Amino acid sequence: MPIIHNLGFPRIGARRELKFALESYWKDASTREALTTIGADLRRRHWSAQAALDLVPVGDFSFYDQVLDMSVTLGNLPERVHGFAGDGLDNYFRVARGRSAKSSEADGGGVAAGEMTKWFDTNYHYIVPEFSEATTFTLDPSRLRDQVAEAKAQGVKAKPVIIGPLTYLALGKARDDSDKLALLPRLLPVYAALLDALAAAGVEWVQIDEPILVTELTPAWRDAFSTAYRHLQGSRVKVLLATYFGQLLENLSLAASLPVAGLHLDAINGRDDVAPLLEILPADRVVSLGIINGRNIWKTDLTAVLDWLEPLAARLGDRLWIAPSCSLLHVPVDLDSEQALDAEIRSWLAFALQKLDELTVLATALRDGREAVQDALAANHAALSARRTSSRVTNPAVQAAIRAITTDMGRRRSAYAQRAATQAARLQLPRYPTTTIGSFPQTTDIRVARSEFKAGRLDEAAYTSAMQAAIAHAVREQEALGLDVLVHGEAERNDMVEYFGEQLDGYAFSQFGWVQSYGSRCVKPPILFGDISRPHPMTVDWITYAQSLTTKPMKGMLTGPVTILSWSFVRDDQPRSATCRQLALAIRQEVIDLEQAGIRVIQIDEAALREGLPLRRSQWQAYLDWAVECFRITANGVRDETQIHTHMCYSEFNDIIASIAEMDADVITIETSRSDMELLDAFDSFRYPNEIGPGVYDIHSPNIPTEAHIVQLMRKAAERIPAERLWVNPDCGLKTRQWAEVIPALTHMVAAAKALRGDAA
Repeated sequence: MPIIHNLGFPRIGARRELKFALESYWKDASTREALTTIGADLRRRHWSAQAALDLVPVGDFSFYDQVLDMSVTLGNLPERVHGFAGDGLDNYFRVARGRSAKSSEADGGGVAAGEMTKWFDTNYHYIVPEFSEATTFTLDPSRLRDQVAEAKAQGVKAKPVIIGPLTYLALGKARDDSDKLALLPRLLPVYAALLDALAAAGVEWVQIDEPILVTELTPAWRDAFSTAYRHLQGSRVKVLLATYFGQLLENLSLAASLPVAGLHLDAINGRDDVAPLLEILPADRVVSLGIINGRNIWKTDLTAVLDWLEPLAARLGDRLWIAPSCSLLHVPVDLDSEQALDAEIRSWLAFALQKLDELTVLATALRDGREAVQDALAANHAALSARRTSSRVTNPAVQAAIRAITTDMGRRRSAYAQRAATQAARLQLPRYPTTTIGSFPQTTDIRVARSEFKAGRLDEAAYTSAMQAAIAHAVREQEALGLDVLVHGEAERNDMVEYFGEQLDGYAFSQFGWVQSYGSRCVKPPILFGDISRPHPMTVDWITYAQSLTTKPMKGMLTGPVTILSWSFVRDDQPRSATCRQLALAIRQEVIDLEQAGIRVIQIDEAALREGLPLRRSQWQAYLDWAVECFRITANGVRDETQIHTHMCYSEFNDIIASIAEMDADVITIETSRSDMELLDAFDSFRYPNEIGPGVYDIHSPNIPTEAHIVQLMRKAAERIPAERLWVNPDCGLKTRQWAEVIPALTHMVAAAKALRGDAA
């Protein structure tokens, strides 16, 4: 029988227990002991849920982020978090979010939080490691060693999980532009000492994650892999080197040559690597195959997997391990909780626990024959067949609309320069116009009203009245602040994707299908199972009501097709590009309706454009072609005088700036505050033609920016972009913040804009 194991388990809890524990602790509503107790309880429950596995991941639990955990283990936290009162956990949270719990802060002001960006091509955000030429590393094995001891006390056969040295360096940034690879000789002894510490704790296998092996590597980085793993070869533990999210391709022979005890491949995205790997991999190496999709929620075709896997099992014998393709961090915990979900659609799905059940069925079939699991295989086959033939999946009218798409649908009537003059005359905005990204704080009253309405305890008229009151409050506050372009605050929206999915045909929704986006921030991706259409307007009534309260321009707020696609659990029975075009047509209808209702400014958020890039640069253009096309289809049905905005957050996009320009949005707003305007480096060599709002208020931290800091950031921006094309705005929406934080921060932002106008006078 093959060894069955897992690469990682969702850590937030089936009911988001970790989220609520963290937020309570940060607010001083609970103690450190309460937080650590909940962490220990979650680990115990998660290990128990994986008891059928031969090897269980340990160290995949985190209080915020696994990359930040690795920085702590390696003694690599930025100098600015030292010198405060408190302990290691306080410093950990200072890097993560700018401050620890309220009672832990000596000066109350906090520090600059670590930069945050996307984990490869997922919607998970990690805290970027910081390096300089002077960086040194010091081992702190306590977190891993303690969790191994916990697991052993529970009878768990632990397989610690760590991020590998090359991936760790690749994920970080050298603030002084020094060579990150030059740090490898300092880093490797610390990794070797960590492996020795785990061996001393009784560990047999350690999983070292090196997902950068599925990316294009320079010769120097390829050579560094050989150097690194030769250095670690003498360890007393066995190393399972794990790759995932893509194919090894030209790195296959490199991976096969590394002196490790086993190699894990993502057989969902990289199945074509398996046959050539087996021809060159040394005969004493374990082969772990990721045969269950760790990033989506559809049932696995167990019969098809067995057809492919049985010959490999016969060939490899005990050398074969099977697992999900990657950590299950990216899927919800338990489908059994979803009793309210449509029964037919529910029968097509598998969450984390069900994926592990699928793994057990496959292992049993390989060991005892298919007849031992014939009932499970039959049920799986019936569910997949029902999905393939369901009339709910295909809509002939949508298919016809896709065939009718023309090139002209993606073009504005005039070039940007002509549009800009028309919009300026209509909107009459000052230099350095101020706005926000869309949402305002989701107060307890808002959440209760929405929950009561959804449960049927609040009628539609009362719900509408409650939401209009919240919108009116947001408009009043913005007018008092002196903002130039207002937003309605999105009180009615539970989530920027789920809200739209609830009003589109082709979507289904879970109750408890939460996944972690970063820290305590969880999202519940809607389930895109069929052809997409828009049966009725989705935002027009709310936006026009907000516009009726003010003479200032009110932005219509929409989520773009690429982001809706990327932040949903997407159907796997057609190309993502085809699904995205369906979404583009649906949102295009909403854009046109907003314009016809008199809305002069419309923002179409494409926060996920960058994260959708394939991991290999050679495959980027094909993706960018259809992604940009879909945005243009969405945005370009309007007249010249309607100003189109888009927003992108927490993504490195300097290398795709030309494609962003091709989107031809009149105004783009981006995240720049955590990177200290570093993202604007792209404009040194690329003349971006349209207007841009570099975010100056880091909304993911409770810290309140000063007027002086905002002015400093904007002056940096003005060195690269003409002042007449600059906007002043936060990094992202404000729904997760409190009004007590938002008001002073935006007060400083408006004051900074006025100071900047004085500079330009």
